[in-house]
Amino acid sequence: MSSWLGGLGSGLGQSLGQVGGSLASLTGQISNFTKDMLMEGTEEVEAEFPNSRTKEIEAIHTVLRSENERLKKLCTDLEEKHEASELQIKQQSTSYRNQLQQKEVEISHLKARQIALQEQFLKLQSAAQSTHTEAGSVPATTASSSFGYGLSHASTFHDDGMDFGDIISSQQEINRLSNEVSRLESEVGHWRHIAQTSKAQGTHSSDQSEICKLQNIIKELKQNRSQEIDDHQHEMSVLQNAHQQKLTEITRRHREELSDYEERIEELENLLQQGGSGVVETDHSKIQEMQKNIQVLQTEKVESTKKIEELEDQIKDINKKLSSVENDRDVLRREQEQLNVEKRQIIEECESLKLECSKLQQNDTVTEKERILPQSTSVEEVFRLRQALSDAENEIMRLSSLNQDDSLAEDNLKLKMQVQVLEKEKALLSQEKELQISLLKLNNEYEVIKAKEQELNQSINEKEILVAELEELDKQNQHMILIKDQLSKQRNEGDSIISKLKQDLDDEKKRVHQLEDDKMNITKELDVQKDKLIQSELVLNELHLTKQKLEDKVEDLVDQLNKSQKNNLNTQKENFELKEHIRQNEEELSRVRNELTQSLNQDSSSNCKDNILKEREAEVRNLKQNLSELEQLNENLKKVAFDLKMENEKLVLACEDVRHQLEETVADNNQISLEKNTMVETLKLEKGQIEAELCRAEKRLLEEANKYKQTIEELSNARNLNSSALQQEHERLIKLNREKDFEIDELKKNIEQMDTNNKETKEILSSSLEEQKQLTQLIHEKEILIEKLEERSSELQGELVKYSEALRKNEILRQTIEEKDRSLGSMKEENNHLQEELERLREQQSRAIPVAEPKTLDSITGLESEVTQLNIIKDHLEEEIKHYQKIIEDQNQSKIQLLQSLQEQKKEMDEFRYQHEQMNVTHTQLFLEKDEEIKNLQKTIEQIKTQLHEERQDIQTENSDIFQETKVQSLNIENGSEKHDLSKAETEKLVKGIKERELEIKLLNEKNVSLTKQIDQLSKDEVGKLTQIIQQKDLEIQALHARISSASYTQDIVYLQQQLQAYAMEREKVLAVLSDKTRENSHLKTEYHKMMDIVAAKEAALIKLQDENKKLSTRFESSSQDMFRETVQNLSRIIREKDIEIDALSQKCQTLLAVLQTSSSGTEVGGVNSNQFEELLQERDKLKQQVKKMEEWKQQVMTTVQNMQHESAQLQEELHQLQAQVLVESDNNSKLQVDYTGLIQSYEQNETKLKNFGQELAQVQHSIGQLCNTKDLLLGKLDIISPQLSSGSSLTPQSAESLRASESDVPSESSQFLQQEIEELRKSLQEKDATIRTLQENNHRLSDSIAASSELERKKYEQTDSEIKELKEKQDILQKSLKEKDLLIKAKSDQLLFSNENFTNKVNENELLRQAVTNLKERILILEMDISKLKGENEKIVETSKGKETEYQALQETNMKFSMMLREREFECHSMKEKALAFEQLLKEKEQGKTGELNQLLNAVKSMQEKTVTFQQERDQVMLSLKQKQMENSALQNEVQRLRDKEFRLNQELERLRNHLLESEDSYTREVLAAEDREAKLRKKVTVLEEKLVSSSNAMENASHQANVQVESLQEQLNIVSKQRDEIAVQLSVSQEQLKQYALSLANLQMVLEHFQQEEKAMYSAELEKQKQLIAEWKKKAENLEGKVISLQERLDEANAALDSASRLTEQLDLKEEQIEELRKQNELRQEMLDDVQKKLMNLVNSTEGKVDKVLMRNLFIGHFHTPKNQRHEVLRLMGSILGVKREEMEQLFNEDRGGVTRWMTGWLGGGSKSVPNTPLRPNQQSVFNSSFSELFVKFLETESHPSVPPLKLSVHDMKPLDSPGRRKLDTNVPESFKDTTESRSGRRADVNPFLAPRSAAVPLINPAGLGPGGPGHLLLKPISDVLPTFTPLPVSPDNSAGVVLKDLLKQ
Repeated sequence: MSSWLGGLGSGLGQSLGQVGGSLASLTGQISNFTKDMLMEGTEEVEAEFPNSRTKEIEAIHTVLRSENERLKKLCTDLEEKHEASELQIKQQSTSYRNQLQQKEVEISHLKARQIALQEQFLKLQSAAQSTHTEAGSVPATTASSSFGYGLSHASTFHDDGMDFGDIISSQQEINRLSNEVSRLESEVGHWRHIAQTSKAQGTHSSDQSEICKLQNIIKELKQNRSQEIDDHQHEMSVLQNAHQQKLTEITRRHREELSDYEERIEELENLLQQGGSGVVETDHSKIQEMQKNIQVLQTEKVESTKKIEELEDQIKDINKKLSSVENDRDVLRREQEQLNVEKRQIIEECESLKLECSKLQQNDTVTEKERILPQSTSVEEVFRLRQALSDAENEIMRLSSLNQDDSLAEDNLKLKMQVQVLEKEKALLSQEKELQISLLKLNNEYEVIKAKEQELNQSINEKEILVAELEELDKQNQHMILIKDQLSKQRNEGDSIISKLKQDLDDEKKRVHQLEDDKMNITKELDVQKDKLIQSELVLNELHLTKQKLEDKVEDLVDQLNKSQKNNLNTQKENFELKEHIRQNEEELSRVRNELTQSLNQDSSSNCKDNILKEREAEVRNLKQNLSELEQLNENLKKVAFDLKMENEKLVLACEDVRHQLEETVADNNQISLEKNTMVETLKLEKGQIEAELCRAEKRLLEEANKYKQTIEELSNARNLNSSALQQEHERLIKLNREKDFEIDELKKNIEQMDTNNKETKEILSSSLEEQKQLTQLIHEKEILIEKLEERSSELQGELVKYSEALRKNEILRQTIEEKDRSLGSMKEENNHLQEELERLREQQSRAIPVAEPKTLDSITGLESEVTQLNIIKDHLEEEIKHYQKIIEDQNQSKIQLLQSLQEQKKEMDEFRYQHEQMNVTHTQLFLEKDEEIKNLQKTIEQIKTQLHEERQDIQTENSDIFQETKVQSLNIENGSEKHDLSKAETEKLVKGIKERELEIKLLNEKNVSLTKQIDQLSKDEVGKLTQIIQQKDLEIQALHARISSASYTQDIVYLQQQLQAYAMEREKVLAVLSDKTRENSHLKTEYHKMMDIVAAKEAALIKLQDENKKLSTRFESSSQDMFRETVQNLSRIIREKDIEIDALSQKCQTLLAVLQTSSSGTEVGGVNSNQFEELLQERDKLKQQVKKMEEWKQQVMTTVQNMQHESAQLQEELHQLQAQVLVESDNNSKLQVDYTGLIQSYEQNETKLKNFGQELAQVQHSIGQLCNTKDLLLGKLDIISPQLSSGSSLTPQSAESLRASESDVPSESSQFLQQEIEELRKSLQEKDATIRTLQENNHRLSDSIAASSELERKKYEQTDSEIKELKEKQDILQKSLKEKDLLIKAKSDQLLFSNENFTNKVNENELLRQAVTNLKERILILEMDISKLKGENEKIVETSKGKETEYQALQETNMKFSMMLREREFECHSMKEKALAFEQLLKEKEQGKTGELNQLLNAVKSMQEKTVTFQQERDQVMLSLKQKQMENSALQNEVQRLRDKEFRLNQELERLRNHLLESEDSYTREVLAAEDREAKLRKKVTVLEEKLVSSSNAMENASHQANVQVESLQEQLNIVSKQRDEIAVQLSVSQEQLKQYALSLANLQMVLEHFQQEEKAMYSAELEKQKQLIAEWKKKAENLEGKVISLQERLDEANAALDSASRLTEQLDLKEEQIEELRKQNELRQEMLDDVQKKLMNLVNSTEGKVDKVLMRNLFIGHFHTPKNQRHEVLRLMGSILGVKREEMEQLFNEDRGGVTRWMTGWLGGGSKSVPNTPLRPNQQSVFNSSFSELFVKFLETESHPSVPPLKLSVHDMKPLDSPGRRKLDTNVPESFKDTTESRSGRRADVNPFLAPRSAAVPLINPAGLGPGGPGHLLLKPISDVLPTFTPLPVSPDNSAGVVLKDLLKQ
């Protein structure tokens, strides 16, 4: 980057140098050519003419040339002054505005310091008279202190670790210090002024010495300022170096972090690879995936870096293009300048040539023949060059004007239009988005409701399923009739529940439909709002059309200007053509002269001369006519421009009319929107925003119209200034210098920001600047408070919108919750019904169990199964009930939470409302304060105006008092007219309030008068002093004028006079602005009085409302209580009378019963009759009394009805009155609304005016600064000082040391945990330091190159110094005159200071008015509090009225109950009467004799009864009429309340409309007055300008006349001076051109450097952000990788553990396999052993086949014979059992033959030889008797020893041990019967293990226990079950002999 920058800079320098060299060579060639031509001409003339003649010609030539140059300079000076005055006017307007803004900030300061300043003022008045000598020393001390402060700043500016927060705080500190500097400067000016005034009183001789002292002080201050500027530049360089070091460190750190992350990633990859060696293939795949991810990330990183590089390259290319474009533009400008310079030189040379030619032609005609040809050729060449130059100039002008002005303006306009259109579209889109969001919310709620409907449907389906199951249970339990009936009842109940659910569903569907309807309504409203938006868009489009029309007009004007420019060009061409005509005429003249010379020999030369003179005069006349035509054209163009201005004003008025129409439409819309609901109100807010945007658009249109005005003026100026291109360039350079100054100031501010970060400097400054800090902190706190309040207001508005939306959502949620609660209630009821059904089912089951007891088992089982099913269903239902209960509880909790949140939100809303009200109050206070400030400013401006216009006249204080008195009177009149309707007490109160306010106003007026008197006294003294000083200065100026009468001084004097005229113009403009402000002040005062009237009216309305509320409350309470009491009393009376009637009738009935009983007995007939007569008479009397009572009651009721009628008539009258009041109040209401809108508009206008004031103040300050700058520049030109270059190399090591110190301090302060991060940061810092060092090196190279160029410039300057020294002597004289003018300027500045002091006095008056306004505000707040209390009382009254209404309803209910009781009693009366009639008929039948009297009595009774019936009917009718009247009364009261509300609303609207009308009329009158004022001002300006033109033209003519006289008198003296002057002027012009070129190159280089620095900063910031983002991304990636590595390590650990377990298992498996192999080998060995054993057994069997065991046979045989005969059967049975003979066969044998031994033996053992060895012997077979018993037994044994055992199976599963369970079983089962022996035998064969069994089981033959009946005896004699096992052949090989087996047996 640095190398690229260096290369670009060097390339720029080379290209600029080449361009400058080529231009210089071109100009040099042209100048050489012209010089050669002139030299040739002069040589020829010198050869031919005598010396005296040539000298005279040269003298005349030089005089004319000097005169020409002087006139040219005057023209250029006038044009420059014109342009400068225009610029100053613009800058003054901006500076005025800035000053106003500053003054607003300073007002708060000046309030606190007001009293102190007044005291200081008195002290200083006394001190100024006493101390004259101390005035000079004070400013020097202040200057030295300020300079020392700057040095301290510079010394402490080395630390670098800065934050942006510190920068902001340092910016605040800088603002504070700048304010302090301005204050000190004002104090210095004040002291200087006091010193001057005091010395003017004392001695006039000491003025000059004091002026010199003050000038020295000013010089010292300037030197200090320049030194401070140098220091700030040093600090800037240091800052740049530090910034570069920081950047390098940051980049280095970033690189180190990247490298660390890469190393870490590589380490992790290595770890993964190492861990992956022992992992299974799955882990390898995961690691490969990770590596792939890392590679993908790396590729992405590479791609991102490539993209960044590409973007950087693009940025570089764009920068290169920009720089090349700028270079081209600069080159074109330079070429234009050079061409202009050359053009001027050529024009001057041509004019000189023309003059020489004319003089030569007039003087001599002899030598013209020889000189015609070379002169004509030179003139032709000159004209060619001139034409070429003019063509080039025209092209350059055309290109520059077209490229710069038109294209830029059009592009800017187009871009602005596009931006506005886009912003509007954006606003519309945002509104549509909000609407879409609201629709989406409604859709979501609708979906939620649908989901709830689905859930309800599911629950209904489940209930239907349950009902179906209940029906199935009914079908199953048909035999149980009771259960069936109950179930049918339950089914009916379920049907009713289902119907209820269906009704709920229908209701919910209806609600859904209602919601859909609401949605449709909302969409309709949205459509309506969209239509309104479209209408507003149409209005905007109309505005755009008007704007386009204005633009078209502007374009037409531009076209007209272009046409005028073309006309100018045409006129120039015509001038050229005229010049060519002149040349042709000259040629013709030369020919004529030739002819005349020929004819001279013949005639005299007098006639030719006359002809030539006539021709010349004719040519001169033509030229004058052309000039007059051109002047007429210019005047026409001026008229056109004036007409355009007038059209612009008309257009502005039209725009204002449009705005008023818009405001009226907005007011109508507001009235309509007040009647709509809250949804429409939210949309109305959006509409209000759109209307605000419309107002902004109108303001923008007005601003653009002003811009168009400015462009028209600039174009007119440009038309006037086509010939002054160089002056424009000069202005542009001045502007560039000013921009540079501004940039330098900004850099200084940045430096000071960086400075204030250091804590050491803060501590040093805190001791010296605490007071200043307090003042600045107050300002900042006020500003921050205002900003916070604005932010808070915007936030509160946003939060209000949010909370309103949240409230809507909560209402919707509440509705849904209520619906859910209803559905839950229905569900609960259904669950309760189901539970009741279950309980009934259980009861039925419990009842059904005893019913089923007598029945069969089947019915019981069926019932049990049904019970189990019902229990299961019951469990399910209970679970469902629990689930529903949980849901209900959750919903209740959520409901409670929602209610709590709603309450909290309500509280918050109340709090926000309260805050909003407070904010409104504060806003109103701010509005009033701003208005007061504006008034005070306007007062100060008026006072300044009066002081400027009437310096020696007294201010008329009586007018203000009279004006205020008239205002007060008018106010009183207005108040009286408005308050005729009020009562006397209210009017008295108002009169008192008005009197108090009048007293306050009088006090304020007295204070104002006193202050103005003080100011007048001071201003009179100061004006006298100033007049004395001005008279002295005028005398001095006259003396100097007498001294200096040469032409060189006259130019400077004229210049200074023009400056003075410009200042006078500025003063007049300021005065015009002040007059405008005074008018605005008067308008504001009228508005203030209107506000006061409105406040008074509001107070009166409040008092009225309070009285009415009290009256209403008392009336309501009294009337309602009386009514209730009367109704209760009447009802109780009626009830008592009815009770009396009932008692009487009951007694009558009893008497009649008694009569019947007596008549039935039939004893005493006559006595009964007499008793009956007496009773009937008594009844008649009673009935008469009752009739009287009823009549009385009827009369009472009639009176009450009449009273009610009267009351109703009164109420109707009150209703009519209230309606009228409502109408009046509605009118007042509308007027109030109108007033309110007008107030808002006036506030906005005041704000805009304030801003304009501030801008104008800033412009004034700026113009003063410019004047100072111009003075400094003039002094600087006189005292040319060589530029001092200073580099900031000395500060860099200190900054490095401070960096090291800061780096060493960091780890000591930081904790141990953060050391690693700090080290990483250090590394990155070091990298950043490296980059900063590289940038510093680049900066040093640039500074070296600049120093080298400056040294070259210095050398050139040293050459020019020797030439300039000669000019300095002349410039000293000019300097003296300049100093005198400076003194005049100082006097004017002192007057300005006086006006500022007057301004401060007016600020004090402002404060008093502000206090009065605050008192009014407090009173308004108290009134608002009263209103709120009255509202609360109204609400309480409404609540009490509601309670009374509830009591009234309760009484009505009791009344109805009483009426029901009455009807019942009447019914009883009727029944008793019927009974009485029946008894009377019976009595008639029994006693017909005495019927006459009885009939009479009965008739009387009947008539009385009829009367009672009629009375009852009348009573009922009266009651009904009473009820109707009561209902009518309540309705009338409601109507009364409604009409009162309407009246209130209408009153408000009336007041609003009134105010609106008044404001509209005021605004209209203001606009008319403003238009008239503008016209008057413009006319005055026109007249002033015409007068100035006339005076300037007269002055010019006088000056030219004087100059001609002086020229004639002083020609010889001026010859030498003019030659020297020409030479010096040429040198000066050359040096100035070089200086301009150097300045341009320097400016360009500085621009380029700053551009590069800005680009570098932008690049570095962008790169830093990118690097930070990359670092963040890499950190995230590293964290992800670390997480992945951790997860992989965990997986590795798990896999290692699994591998360890697997290795253990494999080791165990190996061991087991080895064991298996060993066991296999053992098995193989065992098998081999077994094979050997089997072989041996086979051999043994084979060897022992034919052998017999003799011992066994002998023992058996002997044993048989030893036994007794009785027991031998048992022995034989034993032997048979041994031999396997069955029990049955043995018994058969015993039965067949018990005779011989042979039979027994042969039967037992015979047939063995014949039998097959595999089959046993049967008892049937008969053996041969010849064979012996032993042989037979042996054969038997042999046959038995060959068993029919199957072949051996050597399987492990079939093997069983000896003591197997099968064996034991056999042992136990044997003693039962002998039949089981065979079974046991076969079983044992199966169970024996051939490997493990011995040869025989060890069983003793002798029983040790002695069991059995035989006691201890032989085994053979015992039963087999006890001792011996059932003997079966052992599983040995068949080749075993019987002997071996027997041996074994016998051994046992």
